[in-house]
Amino acid sequence: MNSASLIGLDEPTEWEKFSHVVSDANHEWESHVVVEGMHCAACAINVEKALKSVKGVTNAEVNATSKRARITWSSDITKPSAWMEALDVAGYPALPANEIFNLDARRKSQRLMLWRLLVAGFCMMQVMMYAYPSYIASVGDMTMDIKNLLRWASWLLTLPVMFFSASPFLSNALHDIKKRQMSMDLPVALGIVITFLVSTAATFEPNGWWGSEVYFDSLTMFVFFLLTGRWLELRMRNRTSGALDVLMRRLPSSVERIQSDGSIERVAVSRLKLGDVVRVLPGEAFPADGVILSGETRADEALLTGESKPVPKMLGQQVIAGSYNLMAPVHMSVDQLGAETRYAQIVNLMERASVEKPRLALLADRIAQPFLWFVLVAAFGSAIVLWSGDHGRALMVAVSVLIVTCPCALSLATPAAMITISGALARRGVLVRRMQALEALTKIDTVVFDKTGTLSQEGMSIGQIRVKEGFDMNQALNIAAAMASHSLHPVSQALVIAYQKLHGETHAAPLTQVKELSGAGLIAESEFGALKLGSARFCDLAQPSGEASSVHLVSESGWIASFDIEEAAKADAVSSLHDLQAAGYEVVLLSGDSQPAVTSFAKKVGIQNMHGNCTPQDKLTFLQKLQHAGHQVLMVGDGLNDGPTLAMANVSVAMGQGVPLAQAQSDFVVLNNQVSMILILILQAKRTMRIIKQNLIWAFAYNIVCVPLAIAGLLPAWLAGLGMALSSLLVVGNALRLSSLPNEIAREV
Repeated sequence: MNSASLIGLDEPTEWEKFSHVVSDANHEWESHVVVEGMHCAACAINVEKALKSVKGVTNAEVNATSKRARITWSSDITKPSAWMEALDVAGYPALPANEIFNLDARRKSQRLMLWRLLVAGFCMMQVMMYAYPSYIASVGDMTMDIKNLLRWASWLLTLPVMFFSASPFLSNALHDIKKRQMSMDLPVALGIVITFLVSTAATFEPNGWWGSEVYFDSLTMFVFFLLTGRWLELRMRNRTSGALDVLMRRLPSSVERIQSDGSIERVAVSRLKLGDVVRVLPGEAFPADGVILSGETRADEALLTGESKPVPKMLGQQVIAGSYNLMAPVHMSVDQLGAETRYAQIVNLMERASVEKPRLALLADRIAQPFLWFVLVAAFGSAIVLWSGDHGRALMVAVSVLIVTCPCALSLATPAAMITISGALARRGVLVRRMQALEALTKIDTVVFDKTGTLSQEGMSIGQIRVKEGFDMNQALNIAAAMASHSLHPVSQALVIAYQKLHGETHAAPLTQVKELSGAGLIAESEFGALKLGSARFCDLAQPSGEASSVHLVSESGWIASFDIEEAAKADAVSSLHDLQAAGYEVVLLSGDSQPAVTSFAKKVGIQNMHGNCTPQDKLTFLQKLQHAGHQVLMVGDGLNDGPTLAMANVSVAMGQGVPLAQAQSDFVVLNNQVSMILILILQAKRTMRIIKQNLIWAFAYNIVCVPLAIAGLLPAWLAGLGMALSSLLVVGNALRLSSLPNEIAREV
């Protein structure tokens, strides 16, 4: 980007498009950008150094595979133009993540790389044609004139390869030298330049100390192989991060807004305001979170919730930004815009995951740059050892070492797999919030479930209502619903819905100082004095007999009413829990409901180890006991009142579409609400770790075998280039096996 464009990003309205506030008190922001020019872990380290050198940038995380960076910075000290200019100077230009898809820079870059590949391929074939006679000719078959003519023709055909096809390697290496930094392109460029200079010298002066051999065929061949590998690798990388790319293109650029006089105008989505009414046509994406005001349709929410089937949307139902209208025009009200939409929260979580580095990736990053120095030393040492004999051969051995040992496969081994699995999980409705949790999942032996909203269906209902003598049932329900409207808990929502079904309107009981106590209940002040709404334990009532789960309303004078809660297990709960136990995992149920109600529900779903009447502290204590006994615990909750427990667990999963994503304490969020995803998640984590280990073993084995061969002069430069390209492609291709998840757990157990 040019200077004027960078300065334009300093306007808050502009940086808000690709940034969000982390801390209001410190004026701290977090921005996501797409960085060009990165090819390996060493490049990512250079980008991080450039960003952290800017005053005001407090943190920077970079992933070379997804080409994304997350920058945390203070708006009091710096602006986006400052740290983006630092990236430009370092040779890694960046674009705001939300704009990369509105520009054709990426497409032009891919097209240019393809042209470089085609030119290298054409010249390689011609050079090989000219080199072939010298390989098969016997002594005296060719005159020196013919031999020199073929060499000159090869030299001329190599020039386009050097100055066009190989220019990315050469320019990046030159920039590394100027900045005194190291990346994968430096040893590659050195190999290319040395080969060209030696061959050129032998063409102009075949009797010099460098020898009479020319290597134009090897040079053009390994440039072609390198470009082929990089082009295919780029295609594979785009596929691995495809879920995020597709997701970020979901929002429309414009939408039809209904004016106060009934007329329709098409406006940019950025001009929408809360309360606007818009018409969404079939095939268009919903531009914001809102409610259907007129019309009926079906929506495609697959990438946002993992729901593969179209979801019916009728009058009064909510729609989410980024989902597609499939059937008919509908009018909707705009209730949430921009960063407040669920779509924006999902994109933010996926962006964070795309740059986060697990432990194995950090290990590869630490190895990458020292390994590049080892490559240079090994190549230089090989040349010195062989120099006393054939100078030309010594230089070509050094070239082979430079080419074959570039740590591409090593730096791609972990991030390629992580990006692929996170994209595959996202397509099935599972968001990865912390990449490190994938590794931790492989060690899990115990799975602890919350009940309400996790294993039970979200649609709870109110059954029998018992009230104090002299109290009206409607009055008691009105008070309870008024208090419950201040909570997102499924039981609270059931009370609100029960009142609305009876009266068709919202509650209007006069209450003050309503407050929710997490995991316990609600308190409020009213004409009856202090009120409590919650479990028998919270309301200081004797434990009720029977198996019904109830919520109670009490005042300072005593009990007022009890509301029986009717709930059913989710459709896949029984089979999913059976599969978990069959796979060898201990399953535990913890709930704040009464013990009889928890026991009854546990029998329905097949859980033997269950505990009721649990406060958040009780759950936390139970979890700590399991961990102290040596168990690795996965906690699965609804994310609404399980924050401390989710944070304490070795790995945590928040279930359900109602989870406040920005506040969730979990490592994973299961948007599709399917219990079956828990075992799939565990199994895929194990599969991911297996593939990462395979990639790392291959990367190390490849270098252990090929480096001695290159040093011994048994590996020509063209074969070294082919080996390096194939090694990287093998690693990325192996990671692509993670791009599909099983539809049936039975295939994986």
